[in-house]
Amino acid sequence: MIKKHIPNTITCCNLISGCIATYFAFQSEFPMALLFIVIGAVFDFFDGMSARLLGVSSPIGKELDSLADDITFGFAPSAIVFSYLCSFDTHLVWMPYLAFVMAAFSALRLAKFNLDERQALGFIGLPTPANALFWGSLVCGLMEYEVAFEGLEWVTLLLVFFTSYLLIAEIPMFALKFKHWGWKGNEIKYIFVISCIPLLLLLGVSGIAAIILWYVVLSKIAVLTKK
Repeated sequence: MIKKHIPNTITCCNLISGCIATYFAFQSEFPMALLFIVIGAVFDFFDGMSARLLGVSSPIGKELDSLADDITFGFAPSAIVFSYLCSFDTHLVWMPYLAFVMAAFSALRLAKFNLDERQALGFIGLPTPANALFWGSLVCGLMEYEVAFEGLEWVTLLLVFFTSYLLIAEIPMFALKFKHWGWKGNEIKYIFVISCIPLLLLLGVSGIAAIILWYVVLSKIAVLTKK
């Protein structure tokens, strides 16, 4: 039956997109790396949807999805940060390799997600696609606007560890899943969607990084308001 192979084929397209993104990352072609991360995210969205629509979800599909996600949303953004850190004139040759800590934390995040039954309607910790988009767009923005100051490499490295922590943190984060289209109960989601528009218009590609930060802040606000 052909239809049972459709979701896994889409998942493999996600994985291949992540491999291509990694190649461009090592070539320091950051916009192309980000593009293929975005393409991978599109495939990642449709593989689960197709599995549910076709009624062909399987354990192997779940495992394959996590493996693909760690390449596209774990290894690829780590490679972007690695190449970016290599551009700094520093005698600390080991520094860029610390970027791959993020790939390890992404794998841990995905493993936790597979076992955590609390994440049906939302997330616990920063989703790996959001983290990948954050780093891809941030590095593109830094290079486009030629942002440079003393200690930027250390700030970047601290941010790597911070976002790695967010991946596995016990912080509830909302998902853009609507049970209904009314305002009540969806306030945070609508505020987030509406506020994304000016951020993208003002900041362009680097606005994606601002959107991810805003997503984390709004998620924390949502938790505090519920308390």
